[in-house]
Amino acid sequence: MTMTLTKPPRSARKAKGDGHLRRAEILHAAELIFVRDGYQGATIRKIAEEVGVSSTALYMHFRDKDEILLEICEGAIATLLASNNEISARPIDAVSRVRIMLDAYMRFGLDNPNTYRLAFCSTPGQISAMRHEVAADLGARCYDRFMRTVADIAAEGRLRVGDADSAAQTLWAACHGLVSLRTGGQEKTDRADDEVLMALMLDSLFEGIVID
Repeated sequence: MTMTLTKPPRSARKAKGDGHLRRAEILHAAELIFVRDGYQGATIRKIAEEVGVSSTALYMHFRDKDEILLEICEGAIATLLASNNEISARPIDAVSRVRIMLDAYMRFGLDNPNTYRLAFCSTPGQISAMRHEVAADLGARCYDRFMRTVADIAAEGRLRVGDADSAAQTLWAACHGLVSLRTGGQEKTDRADDEVLMALMLDSLFEGIVID
């Protein structure tokens, strides 16, 4: 019996589909490649191949990789800004609102590690100056909403140490540090549970900064 060997078929290009779905696919693929290969190592060709489209088709959705990275960053920060705006409007005391904001911030980072690393751990040199300013402005608005809620705690005379600005920076930096360490790609062997760490850190921070 004679067997005829044939080459496996090449992966076919994806059919043209819904623009919003394809755009989401591109953003997801780009996240993985930016994190894996770095900004300089990521190329439109690599992103297009990951999605299964031609570079020409990808350019129909984005002008360049700067625009892709900016949309990833904008999406992440806009999500947190909307969350902070919603939480700040709740009819509960300021301490509870700040704690919920910080908990939501950390959970977003832990649930979306690639997005978080690109939006909050990238350096200005990884995106054009003009587009970095756009992302920085969104980030400033997100932090300002948080800062104003911390200021409500100060206005109630409930800060044990420091002022609203120093308290807000300390709280934000601590949470950013925890998420950055947990999403940095290191092995998880013998690591404490995320829920345990988040609760313990927030309890410790508020005990040291806020008067009950």
